[in-house]
Amino acid sequence: MPISGSIVGRRRGAVVFASAVFCSTALSVAYPAPADVPFPSAPAPRLDWQPCVEGPEFDCAIAKVPLDYLDPGRRTIELAVVRRKATGPGRRAGTLFFNPGGPGGPGTVQMPQNYESFPREVRERFDIVSWDPRGVGNSTAVNCFTSTGEAAAWSAGKPAGLPVGEQQRSAWIAAYADLGRRCEQRDPELLRHVSTADTARDLDQLRQAVGDPQLTYLGISYGTFLGATYANLFPGKVRAMVLDSNVDPQAWTNHDSDAEPRLTPFLRLGSDLGAAATLDQFLTLCGSAPTARCAFSAGGAKATRDKFDELMRRLRQHPVGDWTYGRTVGDVVSALYVVHPGWADLAGRLQDLWQGRLPEPAAPSPAPPVPVPYTGDEQAGAILCSDSPTPRDPGVYHALEEAAALRAGDAGRFWAWAAEPCATWPVVAANRYRGPWNEPTAHPVLVVGTTYDPATPYAGAQAMAKELASARLLTNHGYGHTALLNPSACVREYESRYFVDGTLPPAGTTCQPDVPPFPAPEPRGGIATGGGGTAGTTS
Repeated sequence: MPISGSIVGRRRGAVVFASAVFCSTALSVAYPAPADVPFPSAPAPRLDWQPCVEGPEFDCAIAKVPLDYLDPGRRTIELAVVRRKATGPGRRAGTLFFNPGGPGGPGTVQMPQNYESFPREVRERFDIVSWDPRGVGNSTAVNCFTSTGEAAAWSAGKPAGLPVGEQQRSAWIAAYADLGRRCEQRDPELLRHVSTADTARDLDQLRQAVGDPQLTYLGISYGTFLGATYANLFPGKVRAMVLDSNVDPQAWTNHDSDAEPRLTPFLRLGSDLGAAATLDQFLTLCGSAPTARCAFSAGGAKATRDKFDELMRRLRQHPVGDWTYGRTVGDVVSALYVVHPGWADLAGRLQDLWQGRLPEPAAPSPAPPVPVPYTGDEQAGAILCSDSPTPRDPGVYHALEEAAALRAGDAGRFWAWAAEPCATWPVVAANRYRGPWNEPTAHPVLVVGTTYDPATPYAGAQAMAKELASARLLTNHGYGHTALLNPSACVREYESRYFVDGTLPPAGTTCQPDVPPFPAPEPRGGIATGGGGTAGTTS
């Protein structure tokens, strides 16, 4: 979502799914292939694994796949692939493929950064493989600029986060219309072939390349829509599939309608409502904690909400340096994704702004084992805009913003603009998949939903479990975007059992996070803990 481009690293962790957002220009007609058109077979790519240059504990390879699976003998493109071998080689069960969401999340960066978040038994039993999807990162990528300087100059010319006022709205719309024109000039053929369905076919090619007869897969955020697409294109190839923080496939595809949509993809998904509910929990729990645990606390839930509203009003009139209202709202939404340390860090930045100080820059993410790729807005946008129908008149987005603000406050404003770049994006995908979603799979799917998710609300997990032919819903009564990046030993245990031997959790199972937001310090010493003298605390 344009919530900041495909977000990499722990603080903004799994990335958001439209987090990265998007791009634009004037839609040319590129009709999807009919669903009953047979796709020719293509030979599986060869993976020549070599130690990654910047992280030798990981292996890297390049896979060559057809640009257009309807014409596999013509142009090929490259996919950058990364692997971490099973740590208990004698117990190896196969390969687990991982997609980190986005759209546009570079798996060669995000899988290594988040490797320790995978359940221990999964790391022991499976090679874990991820890749940069077509159009993204170190794969054959959508890149609409001739240099990094040109990309930076374009980015600097648009408002951060979301536009405020008529002048900024005009600048935002013009910037993304310009981006779409640039992209169409650079490689229009690639733009027509970066759909989720194209990537699902790539995933099946990679499955064949590692020699697995069926697919074992973990997809988070937008990666759940990729998983659902794979499950319905290749239902007989599903061995085990976990979909964590789910995109409602009917909402994403606008119910397979060719009519002009009334709402953007994120408003159809209810991302604005999920973010608003999660923000309310953040402010409530922060207000219930002392400032030592939540720096923005005003000593009570209502007082802290009022303080936040006052800060937003103040920033609209008087930014703190380059921390405008729009930038701050975008930062708030993305910071809600990962509770630890994201929520405490967010509280600190808000308190800095409240006191008129510039927040400290975020700590850099760990270096990945691959060259850090370019992941500009156009990469997420190329996927989202070609896949998911969006209102095509830029002039309607201010009204959408105001309507979203009525139901979801500041978060509604953010999510209303997140897909506006698609209003002027130049193409739609040649080979989209828009359903049905209930093809019987070889094995059932495990769907994981978190109750307070700021990007893909819990209702999306309920919808996914209902749409798929055979799925079990596991409810995580917690906070943040994805259970993978907001740890729950309970969720990890059920996922491990399912991945290893196919055992699903009982119907109606619920889990809790390991650590709540703004936790009280644990007691140290004293009689109750077996120590002597005066009890102390440790944070």
